[in-house]
Amino acid sequence: QVQLVESGGGLVQAGDSLRLSCGASGRTFSHYAMGWFRQAPGKEREFVATISRGAVTTYYVDSVKGRFTISRNNTKNTVYLQMNTLQPEDTAVYYCAAAAFPGTQEKEYVLWGQGTQVTVSS
Repeated sequence: QVQLVESGGGLVQAGDSLRLSCGASGRTFSHYAMGWFRQAPGKEREFVATISRGAVTTYYVDSVKGRFTISRNNTKNTVYLQMNTLQPEDTAVYYCAAAAFPGTQEKEYVLWGQGTQVTVSS
């Protein structure tokens, strides 16, 4: 079973960039599609991005298209979320998760990390 640990969050100003990483323990990382979700204060957790096992397929929520890029390195057992032109509305706890296939629904993901805080000031 894979365990996931996010890192790379922090406090930045609007317009800045951050690169989140999610490292996986175990030997089956490449068997999973991976996704990023986020949860802002007072809101439900929402889908952000996902990537297929071989990185051929990606999907993004409309609000981050053109600004965020999901990628993975199966040799390093790591999935990334490059976040550019950050806005205060991006402030949230960001979670990585693993699924059988790249999807947008939270219930499709079977493994979750603990989350990392991203705060964007104006």
